[in-house]
Amino acid sequence: MRDTSNGHPVSVRGHREETFSVVPGRADAGFVLFCDHAANALPPGYGTLGLPHSELARHIGYDIGAAGITREIARRLELPAIMSHYSRLLIDLNRGADDPTLIMRISDGAVVPGNRHVDQAERERRTALYHKPYHHAAAALIEQCIAAGAPPAILSIHTFTPVWKGVPRPWHASVLWDKDPRLALSLLHGLRADSSLIVGDNEPYTGRLKGDSMWTHGTTRGLAHAIVEVRQDLVATEAGQSEWGGRLARILEGLMGCQDMSLRLREIVFHGSHADI
Repeated sequence: MRDTSNGHPVSVRGHREETFSVVPGRADAGFVLFCDHAANALPPGYGTLGLPHSELARHIGYDIGAAGITREIARRLELPAIMSHYSRLLIDLNRGADDPTLIMRISDGAVVPGNRHVDQAERERRTALYHKPYHHAAAALIEQCIAAGAPPAILSIHTFTPVWKGVPRPWHASVLWDKDPRLALSLLHGLRADSSLIVGDNEPYTGRLKGDSMWTHGTTRGLAHAIVEVRQDLVATEAGQSEWGGRLARILEGLMGCQDMSLRLREIVFHGSHADI
């Protein structure tokens, strides 16, 4: 554990923190963690959106294990993190406000009764109460890090199902990214250093999603960023979350102080394989 007695603690005030949590950390650490699908709760007045609790406990309700991984990385490295409080079925914080999948009516075969008749007014209400406060707070968190002299690299933690439509997924984890290779390639290299792991590169999903959290807070600001997806059967327990949190923390710790990670993309001249950015 590094000494933080002279660090810059991070805090976010003036936002609706009941809709999300900010895990305290060093604003000058060089990284911020996102966990957009941390929880499967729903706010008062929405009940269970008409679903049985067993459906909310599945991957359609949240990213199983992602919160535990995020907290473990934050604890080990004293990194600030922002984490959702409510289910992705209420509103998906990893989507742009104009994305048609922002509020899902059907998810992995489950009809969501509470979303079937969502009109524009309700969509705008959920956006104002839950989506905007989260992203305003995330932006404020990043600004605090920049003010502390450490423009942060952003790592978003997600998890994926071990089987999709009857087909097993072989990857233990995957790194999702778009055009900025700085953090993504370092994560891929770090994870693949363990020969026992099968690590995907933009699979089973792609990081090229305009309007998602990383596009909003990373791409548009020129900050290094990436998404890590871990297979859910590996992190369904606290032990698995601790293991994967520790694995990712060790990789990030090795990147702390790396100049490329703390610069805006426009400030860097890339060569060779990076020339197409």
